[in-house]
Amino acid sequence: MQHVTVPQDRIGVVIGAGGETMREIEERAGVRLDIDSESGSVAIEETDDPVAALVAPDVIKAIGRGFKPETALSILDHDLRTLELIDLTEHTRNDNDLQRKKGRIIGENGRTRELIEELTGANVVVYGTTVGAVGGPEELQVVRRAVGMLLDGAPHGAVYSYLERKSNELNDDVSFNAPR
Repeated sequence: MQHVTVPQDRIGVVIGAGGETMREIEERAGVRLDIDSESGSVAIEETDDPVAALVAPDVIKAIGRGFKPETALSILDHDLRTLELIDLTEHTRNDNDLQRKKGRIIGENGRTRELIEELTGANVVVYGTTVGAVGGPEELQVVRRAVGMLLDGAPHGAVYSYLERKSNELNDDVSFNAPR
């Protein structure tokens, strides 16, 4: 049995309307969830597929870190799609620094975060003291680097250029049989 703690304000999202999200997670991951809505503790017990059950905690964590249930459940659909969490407290000195750096990552009206999503193909959420990303290995590597650049104070333009370049690399279809 595994345990995950979910922030109080996200427990309702894990459960869903009438328990719908909870039942979908249980069904698709082959687990049984025991949710303590007072403490935010979620016990995950394997009932079916052991591989899917290993991924179930990441699905719960993703919802707890601000992802929509559909995005979190996509981790079960693709073998290489995973959750990556970047702890911002490791990169900040105090609360003011944390707020400033979160603002840099989110951008004006959320535009920087949206661009990171658009240009990498990963889903990105800034919630509490973390930046969460759900995507494939290459996508997550680019997200990590872009967020790291922003945390280190790189100009937004430089980060956007990096993202554009990496987006082109990720989207280039390489055919081994095609003449060059």
